[in-house]
Amino acid sequence: MRKYILKRIFLSVIIFFFVMLIIYTLMRCLPTSYIESVARQKSMQPNSKSYEEWMEQLTAMYNMDKGILAGFFGWLGDFFRGNFGDSWFYTVPVIEEFHDTVWLSFVMGLIAFFFELIIAIPLGIIAATKQYSRTDYTISIIALAGISLPTFFFASLLKLLFSVKLGWFDLFGLVGRNYEQLTAWGKFLDKSHHLVLPIVTLVVISIGSLMRYTRTNMLEVLNADYIRTARAKGLSERKVIYHHAFRNTLIPLVTIIGGSLPGLFSGALITETLYSIPGIGYASYHAMVSGDIPFSMFYLAFLAILTLLGNLIADILYAVVDPRVRIA
Repeated sequence: MRKYILKRIFLSVIIFFFVMLIIYTLMRCLPTSYIESVARQKSMQPNSKSYEEWMEQLTAMYNMDKGILAGFFGWLGDFFRGNFGDSWFYTVPVIEEFHDTVWLSFVMGLIAFFFELIIAIPLGIIAATKQYSRTDYTISIIALAGISLPTFFFASLLKLLFSVKLGWFDLFGLVGRNYEQLTAWGKFLDKSHHLVLPIVTLVVISIGSLMRYTRTNMLEVLNADYIRTARAKGLSERKVIYHHAFRNTLIPLVTIIGGSLPGLFSGALITETLYSIPGIGYASYHAMVSGDIPFSMFYLAFLAILTLLGNLIADILYAVVDPRVRIA
């Protein structure tokens, strides 16, 4: 196991290198740039230098005058030394802006992931055990609707119904107008109230795929020979399903759960932007739109590391949920 883990870590480092090289190349080729915006603004000031002169000065200041490979290796060296630079758009150190926004996204993602598991997996099991029944069809329709609904469309429906028509929630934002006058507990409830619709959006658009995946794998297990043998021995249907079948259904589900690790920290870019929730997804959207390369590179590198780590954890968990798995 140790040899396997070391091998996977080595491969992950190689994958990370090439992924970040591609991302850095794309970042350098973006049609919009924060440097261009600043140079244009400064050139419009009275008695200022020309746009070309400002571009030359700012490009040299931000080390953008080097080639892509030289610039990438310079960025990579700074990254591994912990020097992430300053955000061009937020004008603060990248790590400071990241720290101020990531934990809100983590709380949202964790709550949404919890509800996703307790809703999708039981419904998938029920649909599999009652195959081709009304219950199965109803659950399948709900799952397909969740898969098919675009995030922006479903979020807009929720805002139209619960914010515009009923007035139960604010249209956007994390806090209300009277937030500063509230007590500590009141501030907590105010923020929680503003996170209801975003979390509902995340849950609804996520449960469909996990529900269908659970149903498909459960049906495959229920048709196995050892399940028929367990039933022939006179075991109760509950014990057959939840003791024998479900344990083996967990094996492919580990891939989904392990791969969900990045989603807990990465933020929901579309959802946070639609609801103006100042999480890491919302911050990264504005950074990318403005051409903020330092913040965007750090955010994408963080996602790449989490994705590779999630895949590694999923592979290791295979041996945990299934003792028959042996890594040669």
